[in-house]
Amino acid sequence: MILVIDTSSARSAVALLRPDGTVAGEEIHESGRTFDLPGRFRAMAGAQRMTKVAVAVGPGSFTGLRVGVSFGLGLAMGLAVPIVALRTLHLQAARSGDPVVAVAEAGRGRVYHLAPGSEPGLAEPADLPHNLPVVGWLRPATEAALLAAGLRFQPESQLRTFGSAASLMLESATEVAYGSLRLEYMQAFSARA
Repeated sequence: MILVIDTSSARSAVALLRPDGTVAGEEIHESGRTFDLPGRFRAMAGAQRMTKVAVAVGPGSFTGLRVGVSFGLGLAMGLAVPIVALRTLHLQAARSGDPVVAVAEAGRGRVYHLAPGSEPGLAEPADLPHNLPVVGWLRPATEAALLAAGLRFQPESQLRTFGSAASLMLESATEVAYGSLRLEYMQAFSARA
């Protein structure tokens, strides 16, 4: 089984994937102190053997990234299995089969964003591209700000699950050395949109 962890956003997610890439289970919860990652992992995995761990490496919140990546890295090292880094915005974009603008919380009402064919950036809601729907996990206030700026969200019913999106990304993702995971913290991006 492959464990996938994303604790970089307003929601945290864990998924278990079978070796063929199908989703064995997944859970999505609001991020924060009430999200018990070790407990969720134990409940989902049971006695199943992990063969790989994948973690979202940002951009995202400092604490959120450290929680998910530290747990995933510790588990991978302890089990002596490979670890794979998945970029948060690319993971959100993979939830859609259509072109979208992927977004993630950046704090202070701003969002990280990724439009097709571009590099990730940091922007105010009004500065995001308006020609494509938006996909991502945001706090209610940030989501309301995007809606007020005239952006539209791709309906959840039209999106792949977190686990299915991760499975697609894992088809081309490469394993990284334990000591070479690089996190994309909020401070790592410039303020240009």
